[in-house]
Amino acid sequence: MKVILLQDVKSLGKKDDIVNVSDGYARNFLLPKKLAAEATTGKLNEISDKKSAMQNRKKKELEDAKVLAERISKIELVIKTKAGVNGKLFGSITGKDIAELIKQKYKIEVDKKKIVLEDAIKSLGTQEVEIKVYPEVSAKIKVTVTEE
Repeated sequence: MKVILLQDVKSLGKKDDIVNVSDGYARNFLLPKKLAAEATTGKLNEISDKKSAMQNRKKKELEDAKVLAERISKIELVIKTKAGVNGKLFGSITGKDIAELIKQKYKIEVDKKKIVLEDAIKSLGTQEVEIKVYPEVSAKIKVTVTEE
């Protein structure tokens, strides 16, 4: 019997998957517990429409992310801070600082967790910082740290 899973079922599949199961398993377990529904043509069409809408939405999000990455890649930040004798900073520049500066100057909302810094910036100079906009899309910006 073909059924459409309404919830994730361990060892069977994920929500909206269409699976073949034995009649007894479907009638005695899946259907009474509302874990699955019988696969009728109307429901199959509904699932395919839902999947195509999801694909279109993901495609649109990816295109928007590429546009945003293009805007972000043009950004060059200059951060002025106090530094010691050898160019070491008093404190450090973190992803949070960079995200706040981008929001202030360019009105672009960037999550601090999406800014990839191996370690906080602790010295004067220029560095390239990667910002992950979307799972496959990232942009690099130049961050220049100068002394006040």
